[in-house]
Amino acid sequence: MKQDIYVLIEYLRGQVADISCVMLAAARELAQGTNGLVVGVLLGHNAQGLASDPLSGSGQWLAADRMLYVDHPALAEFTADAYQKALAGLIKDNMPCVVLFGDTSVGAEVANGLSARLGLPLVSHCYGVRVDGSVLKFVSKICGGKIMAEGALPETTTLVTMIPGGFKPEHGRGAQPPEVTTVASPALEGLRISLKQYIEPTAGDVDISREPVLIAVGRGVQRQNNLALAEDLAKALGGVVCGSRPVVDQGWLPTTRLVGKSGKSVKPKIYLALGISGAPEHVEALTGSEVIIAINTDPSAPIFNIARYGAAVDLLEVVPVLTEKVKQARSA
Repeated sequence: MKQDIYVLIEYLRGQVADISCVMLAAARELAQGTNGLVVGVLLGHNAQGLASDPLSGSGQWLAADRMLYVDHPALAEFTADAYQKALAGLIKDNMPCVVLFGDTSVGAEVANGLSARLGLPLVSHCYGVRVDGSVLKFVSKICGGKIMAEGALPETTTLVTMIPGGFKPEHGRGAQPPEVTTVASPALEGLRISLKQYIEPTAGDVDISREPVLIAVGRGVQRQNNLALAEDLAKALGGVVCGSRPVVDQGWLPTTRLVGKSGKSVKPKIYLALGISGAPEHVEALTGSEVIIAINTDPSAPIFNIARYGAAVDLLEVVPVLTEKVKQARSA
């Protein structure tokens, strides 16, 4: 077994996903303990530029020491069948120490299939990794994030699916392009699944995962009419309103505004939580936020455990005052 750490690079429509950079940051942490290389694995067709060109809008590259690129028409779009066949040969031939996948619809499906196909151990929902002496350790969030499970990674080649939050994407970007090596593709004929059409989601709403300022509302908003208070504050701050599961389930906000494990993960500069208790499935999706501010009448609400600033007050009383203060500060 080699000491290298492999990372499956995820991308969609020519854009590398943030989870790929999160995994590269984790891989660099592990590589310090193995003295191996961080090796990115890119599967695609006419997609080598994703490995050799700067990341969109960043002027930086994927922070891998090497990049293995497998090109085949069957890899032009993601299918688990094609990805598993392409990766199985790479893993068997090279036997890296660890292979990292995103804990996404792509990574989880590929990792689960490879674990069964190759008989390799799989650690799922991994939040963090670290080196303890000569031992590689992991921390996984299980039971919807209510339990943190910690252990040592097996000494054989291990597959790991990573969730966001433990590492920042910017730490998985580098100032120099990685060395790119093209690897021959295995035979990919007779696949059981093929992509016939890619359908873009309906446009018209904002992408909360890209917004720098988010005003999030929870059950504490009490009534749909009170959402206007959050909308006014969001307008004053130049932000966008989003919400937790109870608000979306009521139909007060569309599902595109849902923050949580079953919605979107966000990473704003400011996340203002109004009347949100801080359930694990919600908190898991906002750990990438730079500053979290919480307002809740319950001083023991879990949201205060992750907030930098907090106030145990009634949001219906404080939000109008806060909105007015923001307007005054901006006009000055």
